Amino acid sequence: MLFNSIDFAIFLPIIFILYWFVTNKNLKSQNLLIVISSYIFYGWWDWRFLSLILFSTVIDYLIGISLSKQENQNKRKMLLWTSILVNLGFLVFFKYYNFFLDNFITAFSFFGTEINANSLNIILPVGISFYTFQTLSYTIDVYKRKLEPTKDFIAFSAFVSFFPQLVAGPIERATNLLPQFFTKRHFDYSKAVDGMRQILWGLFKKMVIADNCAQYANIIFNNSSEYSGSTLVLGAIFFTFQIYGDFSGYSDIAIGTSRLFGFNLNQNFAFPYFSRDIAEFWRRWHISLSTWFRDYLYIPLGGSRGSMWNKIWNVFIIFLVSGFWHGANWTFIIWGALNALYFLPILLTNNNRNNIDTVAKGKYFPNIKEFSLISLTFGLTVFAWIFFRAENIGHALSYVSTIFSTSLFKYSEIFPSGLLLLILFFISIEWINRNKQYGLQKFLNQKLRFQILDNLLLFIVFWSIVIWNSNKEVEFIYFQF
Repeated sequence: MLFNSIDFAIFLPIIFILYWFVTNKNLKSQNLLIVISSYIFYGWWDWRFLSLILFSTVIDYLIGISLSKQENQNKRKMLLWTSILVNLGFLVFFKYYNFFLDNFITAFSFFGTEINANSLNIILPVGISFYTFQTLSYTIDVYKRKLEPTKDFIAFSAFVSFFPQLVAGPIERATNLLPQFFTKRHFDYSKAVDGMRQILWGLFKKMVIADNCAQYANIIFNNSSEYSGSTLVLGAIFFTFQIYGDFSGYSDIAIGTSRLFGFNLNQNFAFPYFSRDIAEFWRRWHISLSTWFRDYLYIPLGGSRGSMWNKIWNVFIIFLVSGFWHGANWTFIIWGALNALYFLPILLTNNNRNNIDTVAKGKYFPNIKEFSLISLTFGLTVFAWIFFRAENIGHALSYVSTIFSTSLFKYSEIFPSGLLLLILFFISIEWINRNKQYGLQKFLNQKLRFQILDNLLLFIVFWSIVIWNSNKEVEFIYFQF
């Protein structure tokens, strides 16, 4: 079920009414309703894959309980590795089987040995990369004794399958989300209104910015050989805003929807395109995944401790794995490697923690240095997104070579001025609210002129969705990851 669908527009109010007016007196009943509604939400896409979520839930629930009873360290490790291998086994099979098979065949062909093996027609279960990491965080935290395992199967099932963030995040830690299923929830009008505003902003990002940018990005990338370098630059910029609007839009809708039911999810995007270096970008982009890799992979590998070579090795591992997590294609691995190369100079000069504060804090505009750093970081990010979007490495290299040709100075064959003005409006709103949780968060100033501006902004955003939406239920881009 898509957030931007009529189905969800009917589904959400029904669950909201049942949750607050029928099951509100019993916490377990509310949690059970969440489990049932989450399975309906996911099964709307393909009910067959509900068995994967259920199996993963049962395995990690039982392993969590077993870990609490087991003191023998070797047996505890065996339980942990059982969870890791089962969860990652499903992920590898559904997402990477054909990739590994094709590359295995290609490698042997290179040495003159032909292998006959057929790839499988495998459907990638939506959200498997997200809920796999969410359940793994639970088992790992229980193993490390950072979290007491739950014996409430319904609450644990609700944590694993919580429908607002089930298929595209944020990837919530058990230490944050799971305890909320054991706390009595009370309807909070102000929290619900704030949630609705964040949902509206997420829909604007998705249906107005992302979907309209996607139309031009797809035309340009799919026919890149027919366009000049200037048009290809524009195509890369359109994809840059498409993926941001699409993915952060999903997160905004997920977080806003959760607030309607009394839950608090962590911020997943913190205005990353205003970053002054790549380290800051990765602290602000897909925060739940970046911190997951940091805590469960980068730090266990040694992080930034040890020799210079260890630091370089760990940085490349974290970014290459991050790239591979996104998809079974060498383009994603190159995208990860590019970000590692961007990050290395900052790490090796110990400047990776330079830009922690909000850019241009307390000012209307950035100074020349800040603007230059933002522009450079944005340019590097746009360049890396070319590899992320390209069909294969050859396509990416061809795309880049055309950009760095004399055709870069030609007038663009495609120039949608209306969309560019919308993007400018979008950037302006995000810039004004860059120190908040999301772009449409209510002004704290209660003066009349700010209230008028706030209402005007809501009006513009709402009617932009009505006017500029594509009248299609376009899937979110991260469903494929």
